Amino acid sequence: MLTIKTVAAFLEQMAPLQLAEDWDNVGLLVGDPGREVHRVMTCLTITPATAAEAVDGKAELIVTHHPVPFQPVRRLTTETTTGRLLLELIAARIAVYSPHTALDSAREGINRQLAAGLGLRGIGPLVLRDDGPGAGRWGWLEEPLMLSEVARRVKEFLSIEQMQMVGRPEQPVRTVAVACGAAGEFLEAAREAGCDCMLIGETRFHTCLEAEAAGIGLLLPGHFASERFALESLSETLTRQFPQLEVWASRQERDPVRWV
Repeated sequence: MLTIKTVAAFLEQMAPLQLAEDWDNVGLLVGDPGREVHRVMTCLTITPATAAEAVDGKAELIVTHHPVPFQPVRRLTTETTTGRLLLELIAARIAVYSPHTALDSAREGINRQLAAGLGLRGIGPLVLRDDGPGAGRWGWLEEPLMLSEVARRVKEFLSIEQMQMVGRPEQPVRTVAVACGAAGEFLEAAREAGCDCMLIGETRFHTCLEAEAAGIGLLLPGHFASERFALESLSETLTRQFPQLEVWASRQERDPVRWV
C-alpha cells in the first residue's frame, strides 16, 4: 500500500525541508499521512480552479509549489479564500504538500533547471548557505550573447511568447544569475558575482531602476512562467518514481496576468 507519507518522504529527499527560507511554510500541510494514495495532482498554486480539478479528478494529494496555508490561520471559515479552499479540500480528504523554497534551492530544483535550460556552464549557488547548495544560481554562457538573444533562449525554454526586459537589447551578456519567482532581492548578489544579466520571475519597479543603473540586464518572464514548468516536470518525476500512481500537472491552471 502506497501512502501519502511515502510520497512526502520522496519529496523531502528531492527537496530537503531545511533548504526552505525561514519565513516559509513547507512540507505536508494538510491531510492524513497514513492515507492510501492513488492519484496526485501537481500545480503552482491552489486556486478555486485547481482545487475543483483535484476534487473532480479524485486526487488524494496535491503537490503545490505555493503553500496553503502560508500564514498562520486563526480561524477557518468560508469568509476567506484560503478558508474556502482548505475546507473544500478537507471535505474531499485531499492532502496538501508544498516544497516551495526548498524546491527552489534543491540541487536539481527550479533554479538549477532554469540555469541548465539557458545552457549555462559552471552552475553554482548565487548565495551560499551553511545547510545545502545555497539559493539562486549563476553561471556563464559558452559564448557571449546579446541580451536580446538570451531573452530568446528564455522564451524558447519556457514556451512563452512575451516577457519584460530591462537593458539595451544589444548589450553583451556572458555571466547570468537566475532566481525564480519574485526574486529582486538577489540583485546585489548578482552584482557581487559580476553577472551581466539576471533572469527572475518578477520584481519591483525600483529594482528595475537599480539594475539599469548598474548595467545589469533583467529578464522578467513573469512569476508563473518562471516556476510552472518545474511542476510539470515534477509530475513526470513522480510518475517515474511511483508507476502505480496516476499523476498529472493541473490542466486548468493559468497565469492570472494577461499580456495585452
